[in-house]
Amino acid sequence: MTIFLLAVSLLYALFTLTLWVTWLRMPSFNAGASLPNGPYITVIIPVRNEANNIANLLNDLTEQTYARFEVIVADDSSTDDTLRIVTEYAGKAPFALHPLPLTNERTASPKKRAITQSIALATGDLIVTTDGDCRVGTRWLATLAAFYQKTGAKLISAPVTFTAERSIVDSLQTVEFSSLIGTGACTLALGYPTMCNGANLCYVKEVFSEVGGFSGVDHLASGDDEFLMHKIAARYPDGVQFLKSPDAIVRTQAHQSWAAFYNQRKRWASKWKAYESYLPSLLAVFVFLSNAAPVVAMAGWLLGFLNGNMGLFVIGLKAIPEFLFLRQVLVFLQKKSSVGVIPLTQLIYPLYVLFFGLAAQGKGYEWKGRNLN
Repeated sequence: MTIFLLAVSLLYALFTLTLWVTWLRMPSFNAGASLPNGPYITVIIPVRNEANNIANLLNDLTEQTYARFEVIVADDSSTDDTLRIVTEYAGKAPFALHPLPLTNERTASPKKRAITQSIALATGDLIVTTDGDCRVGTRWLATLAAFYQKTGAKLISAPVTFTAERSIVDSLQTVEFSSLIGTGACTLALGYPTMCNGANLCYVKEVFSEVGGFSGVDHLASGDDEFLMHKIAARYPDGVQFLKSPDAIVRTQAHQSWAAFYNQRKRWASKWKAYESYLPSLLAVFVFLSNAAPVVAMAGWLLGFLNGNMGLFVIGLKAIPEFLFLRQVLVFLQKKSSVGVIPLTQLIYPLYVLFFGLAAQGKGYEWKGRNLN
């Protein structure tokens, strides 16, 4: 048991330190001057019951420094005023805004359906997706367009974080979310794509069609972002990149209820068995074991079958490299105020990973008022 704990912990420490060094070496991108003749962009916003948020995002899009874009808001049978707000906004928007009402038909993945139907109507060369509760900076689209022109990337994953932290729970979510964003960015930079986030994703419209869109994964409720990234990466190994730029950061709201948090994390965790590539599944199992190691070490220490120094060593192998990595990612995401919460997150996170790793084995969760599998 001791040898196993040491092996897992040493591998995790090496893995995390590799991420840390990779992040430090990853240059920050500056878009420079505006692009008058940049690619035409279609921003797709799948929404359901976002009446309290959608106007803020549309206002942010009004303030963009980049002018060559249209917006499609795909409304998935909202039961509030979302569609009315978007329709009224379309009459005064300085950009082309197209409300797209979707029928309330039974589907395994409402979000994939919304994106697919929107792309069928899109006139942009690039597709950019975000969510109805997100906020974006004025140079968001300009930065994506400039990065595409410089790199020729087929898919661009970009950073996402939470809006202002109003409680310790918000800060804990911010730290945890930063680990996902940072890990996804670094594995992309290393040539092994694992994670991305559909709240800030950009890809070439023709490539979406070329890889068959969401076919093959359209029976899964989640994964409109990661499964597509893996399909594109399989065809274009060097064509999937992360955009590390403060101007490209998208901000979304932290969950304000445990039920919403539970359902989202269970939805995310349920994807790992469906990956065709071995790497994301292997990473999921590795992270699960790595977070189990300090729990087992602590239990072994308290129960007397593991030396106290060995228990502390196992815990330190996880905690110290993690702190170094997470601190750098949080500073980039302009969340330096959450750095002090990292140790508390490290105490909670192993139990959290074990819980959701096991919970994901069960089927079904609620999302946007629907029960999905």
